[in-house]
Amino acid sequence: MRKLVLLVVMCLAVFAVLDAQRAGGPVAAGPRMRIESVKGTFEIRFFPADAPKSVAHILGLARRNYYRGQRIHRVESSLVQFGDQVSRDMSRQAWWGRAGSGAVIGAAEFSKRSHARGTVSLAHSGNPRNADSQLFIVKTASPHLDGKHVIIGQVVSGMDVVDKLQVADLLRQVVVTE
Repeated sequence: MRKLVLLVVMCLAVFAVLDAQRAGGPVAAGPRMRIESVKGTFEIRFFPADAPKSVAHILGLARRNYYRGQRIHRVESSLVQFGDQVSRDMSRQAWWGRAGSGAVIGAAEFSKRSHARGTVSLAHSGNPRNADSQLFIVKTASPHLDGKHVIIGQVVSGMDVVDKLQVADLLRQVVVTE
């Protein structure tokens, strides 16, 4: 009887993983980034299996404190964007959103995932291979972005904080956990 129960549990787990893969959803926990902003804290889980170069690039920047002290530079009803180092300088606000770290990723790692609420993607200026450090979080489902922007993660906690963020809000601390 015990073996039968174990077999049933294992089968259910396999089916859950297969369903998640088919739906483009998460299969395993990935590295995370906790971002403390002036409005509160939110956490992103990354998808390294879907976009290995992109995720490694962003996590490398975060580990080197690239995002600490930056500001939110773009807010629309459907998204929030950050990742421009110029945003640390309030006197240059007219230029926010035009810069990055200076090291493009060089790959467009598209997956079967869709831009659901809380999806984290790479911003770019026309060519997804030239994405660098700028990230955006969609506040509403945005399937029109699928295949145009590389999805690298998902907000797993604090989406209410993301909804409150405004232009010039400060990112106080960014911590990567494995």
